[in-house]
Amino acid sequence: MSNDQNEVGAKVGTSPTRIESPKLRYEASKALVWGLVIGLIVLTVHLSQTLLVIFGALVFAAIIDGGSRLIAKYLPIGRNWRIGIVLLLAVAFLIWLGYFAGSQISQQAAEFPAIINDQIGRLFAFLQSQGFAIGTDDVKNIVGSAVTGVGTVTKAIGGIFGGLTTLLLIGIIGIYLAIDPNLYERGVAWMVPERRRDGFYETVNQMAYTMRRLMAGRILGMIVEGIFTWALLAYGGMLIGIGAVPMAALLGLLTGLLAFIPNIGAIISGVLMVLVGFSGGVDMGLYTVFVYFLVQTVDGYVLIPLVAKKTVDLAPALVLGAQLVFGVLFGILGLALADPMLAMIKVALEQRAKRLEEGDREHSDDEMAADPA
Repeated sequence: MSNDQNEVGAKVGTSPTRIESPKLRYEASKALVWGLVIGLIVLTVHLSQTLLVIFGALVFAAIIDGGSRLIAKYLPIGRNWRIGIVLLLAVAFLIWLGYFAGSQISQQAAEFPAIINDQIGRLFAFLQSQGFAIGTDDVKNIVGSAVTGVGTVTKAIGGIFGGLTTLLLIGIIGIYLAIDPNLYERGVAWMVPERRRDGFYETVNQMAYTMRRLMAGRILGMIVEGIFTWALLAYGGMLIGIGAVPMAALLGLLTGLLAFIPNIGAIISGVLMVLVGFSGGVDMGLYTVFVYFLVQTVDGYVLIPLVAKKTVDLAPALVLGAQLVFGVLFGILGLALADPMLAMIKVALEQRAKRLEEGDREHSDDEMAADPA
């Protein structure tokens, strides 16, 4: 009677959802894990734009933090005061750009599409004169495609200024992150298993260091390319007797802004510069070609190697491939953030490889200590 009651009690206590077979239970757990992974991937895809905005805020926070650390070398004041100085300098630059350069640049920008279209038409007329079989319809189609391409670039550049909501979110989140980064770092570390937290902190610190250096080099390159291009186009041509290149201020600004996007930014700014240059004649066009290669040579052989030695050295083809992928998936924001995101992925992989190598070394030392023979 007692055995019967125990069997009944065991049956009653068993959950109806419990899988009795260990093999079947193992397979069900595997299916659950795969389901969670797929769900996480789907969630990431749906939140990709939001995650990209958050990463953009991290990049902006790294810029603020880098500026704060630079000021700390010269002014022994509190961190919040240094961050305030950095933000005031950024606001002052935007005010200067809007009030002192805005009218001139906006006037040049209004004339910009007409010059580009005119130069494209001249290019195809020259090709026809050289015997290339290009009909009128072909010219219209190609010019239309080119104009569409220029319009896409204009929209992309305009998106930098026009996406006020995205920029505002990036700015606000980035400021909060820069004011007290340790608060958010501890919050993320709390979700990491305790045995892995030391490695997490080491990786995060290396990422932050690399990001600050990368952004410092990027901003330095933008300033140098923008000012150098404007000075050479506005005054260099006058020194050699061909006159100032039209729209020097606009071209300098575009070159500086597009320098934030490696590879692709240089190509776009170079094409625009040369097209505008040839609108003033062959001599001026050749001079803009010279200016473009001079600026890119200084950037490629002086600035980039100097920055790469202190940050992460990324292969140009890898960066270009990442830009194309992120540009297609996320637009202009993905294109601009592809390089820093790729750098962070490389740092994370390098840190993981370093920890695995240290673990293998410790395991080998333990084996040698256990087997002295």
